[in-house]
Amino acid sequence: MSEARRPAPIHGTINGAMALETADVRKRIRETIDRARREAAERRARNELATDAYNRFRQDILIPVARQVANVLRAEGYAFAVHTPADQVLFASERSRDDFIEFRLDTTGPRPQVVARIEQRKGRETLVEERPLRPGVQIEHITDRDVLDFLADAIEGFVSR
Repeated sequence: MSEARRPAPIHGTINGAMALETADVRKRIRETIDRARREAAERRARNELATDAYNRFRQDILIPVARQVANVLRAEGYAFAVHTPADQVLFASERSRDDFIEFRLDTTGPRPQVVARIEQRKGRETLVEERPLRPGVQIEHITDRDVLDFLADAIEGFVSR
């Protein structure tokens, strides 16, 4: 029986391991750098468009609906207010600083989206939940009805006490 033959290395060996041609390594690394730069530029452009869409959505839909909901809750005996710090909208209880819903633009994922952080104090425990306002829906397609439905669902824990 003959001894199994290893194929002859194409590019030579270093310490018994196959060596790669420097030109091949450089080409592969340059492709990676170019792709990363292109994807970063695309992400920046996408996030800039999303920021513009979010700012319009925030002013034209989110703030007015949140204020309407706060006014209705106030008339029903629940003191809530709407605050608009920086690029966020804070829908907060006036009785407990630990009870609020904070809306903001999240650009960290593969697709920018409006997310809400719901924070509620129950006894000694603070419940925190973060979820998208409308998962998978582009910001410019979120409606006033979507905001109302989200808030109606999210405030249930605040008004059930």
